[in-house]
Amino acid sequence: MITVYMYSDKPVLAKGLEAILGATGQFQLECFFNGLEDLLARLKDQAPHLLLLDLTPDLAFSTLTETKRVRPECKVVVWVNAISTEQAFQAMGLGVRGILRKNLPAEMQVKCLLKVHEGELWFEKALTDSFLSSKRVALSQREGQLVTLLSYGLKNKEIASALHITEGTVKVYLSRLFQKVGVKDRFELALFGLKNLPDRYLQFSGDTADMPVPSLRALMIGRPSNRRGGKQPTPAEGMGFNSSH
Repeated sequence: MITVYMYSDKPVLAKGLEAILGATGQFQLECFFNGLEDLLARLKDQAPHLLLLDLTPDLAFSTLTETKRVRPECKVVVWVNAISTEQAFQAMGLGVRGILRKNLPAEMQVKCLLKVHEGELWFEKALTDSFLSSKRVALSQREGQLVTLLSYGLKNKEIASALHITEGTVKVYLSRLFQKVGVKDRFELALFGLKNLPDRYLQFSGDTADMPVPSLRALMIGRPSNRRGGKQPTPAEGMGFNSSH
């Protein structure tokens, strides 16, 4: 039996999913959590085969990181109404094995979980197309923090204070980032940061004193295709594709 833990702030979703999975005879929704702290506490003692996480406003990338730290063997699927290419790519980089839309038919919901359990990845073709037509710029932890703070609208002095570095060091980082990302000024860099930051990170109070600064691991930057025509190649024609391909 494939065991599933689920997190959502809507218990009615868990009831519906429990009925769908139970009818297959292959899955069991073993635990439902409406709080992330309770989920992480449970994962320290027991591990399911699959973890289905509803993309609520409370679900931050830091939660995904902690989940993988506590249970690296647990396969994670994010359940969404909608997700941007940038957020999907960041989640994929954190070890998420699938992104599943809630509006898919029940049989497709089951198929996704089964494929992920078998070791495959599950990302919609539209997302894989977007990945291929976008440029990925990897960021160091410090660069990721700086882009985050810049996206909050902070000035160099405020960024330096939040990161406990000098203004001169901030200017050096910015100059290098402009060249690395391919932008002409801090405004353009901030726009890319805003596009890549999850909604939770955009709820900034304005106080940088002793605040934990989120760090983007990479920026996804859309770029026009150089193809003159024909079909854009993708890793998969269907909804899921094997990670070994």
